[in-house]
Amino acid sequence: MFSRTENFSQYIRLYPIVTALLSLNILVALIGYIPGIGDRIYFSGMGINFLIAEGEWWRLFTPMFLHAGFSHLLFNMFSLFVFGPELEKIAGKARFLTVYLLAGIFGNIATYFLQPLDYASVGASGAIYGIFGAFGALVYYTKHILPQLRQIILPIIVIGVVMTFIQPNINWIAHIIGLIVGFLIGLSYFHPKRIVSWKKR
Repeated sequence: MFSRTENFSQYIRLYPIVTALLSLNILVALIGYIPGIGDRIYFSGMGINFLIAEGEWWRLFTPMFLHAGFSHLLFNMFSLFVFGPELEKIAGKARFLTVYLLAGIFGNIATYFLQPLDYASVGASGAIYGIFGAFGALVYYTKHILPQLRQIILPIIVIGVVMTFIQPNINWIAHIIGLIVGFLIGLSYFHPKRIVSWKKR
């Protein structure tokens, strides 16, 4: 289910939203290596709580497209590359983008309210965990129909939550809130009656 066998052109054609998100994150990371410009973009988009409190509300959105180094970018983009396409295919482009963006934004909003004013964060992890949460909702509705999905997704969610609290310098609030938001949206999207209505259109 999550093995990617498409070639480059097929991947772009079949999963345009995932491709656009991957491209945007990688492009921003590459711009980050340009002297002067990179630092300016990075610090203008970080989720810095005291600046959000002063009215820079875009910082609740922009951190989703910034990463603290190559390994941080690699982990998030690999997760998006592997797990994003299946959710985009099942839910559709608009629903997938809604899960991704709302999970990331609400993760950043919760970070703002629950962390001190001097706290700063970057990363797409809240949005990525939103994808896992949405799959968790799909597992909830299909546990007897797609047992293989349950066998894959539940261990990934458990390991992800455990690693959130083991690894240092992790914005655990964004991870957990993103997971919850993705799950709640998924409960609405993947309700059997709603999926039937999709097929009738």
